[in-house]
Formats: sequence, structure tokens, C-alpha cells
Amino acid sequence: MKTIKYFSAKWCGPCRNFKPVMEEVASEGYSVQFIDIDESGELADKYRITSVPTVVIEVNGTVVDRFTGAIPKSQILERMM
Repeated sequence: MKTIKYFSAKWCGPCRNFKPVMEEVASEGYSVQFIDIDESGELADKYRITSVPTVVIEVNGTVVDRFTGAIPKSQILERMM
């Protein structure tokens, strides 16, 4: 099963702009975890998050893809195939 970890921060302007896109992806039935790096620093360190927004895609707990920055919803869905 593919899951998405969406790393962001409240103070990050691009994160605020990209969050509605990620919420749309979640509303379409994809498993999306919304993770604030300031509240979940250990998890951000584990995934070596150095800038936000960063999206990590996993299959059964193994990272298969990741990207930093905002991309169109269609590209996110392509990466989920």
C-alpha cells in the first residue's frame, strides 16, 4: 500500500499554498499523513527533511519517491501509480 508523508511547517508560505492540493489528494482516498516538522522533529530527522514542503511516498514503509516543493496534483497522482 502506498502512503504519502507531507512534511510542512506553519511558518512556510509555500506549504500553506500547497496544503489544499494535498488535502484534495487525501479526499480522493489516498493515504496522506500531514506532518508539521516543528511538532515532529524526530520524524523529520528520520526522513532527512531539510526543506519544506517535502513529500515522501512509501510502499509498505519503504521510501519509493520523494520531492521538495509544490507540484500539480496530476503529477502527484502519477507518482502514486
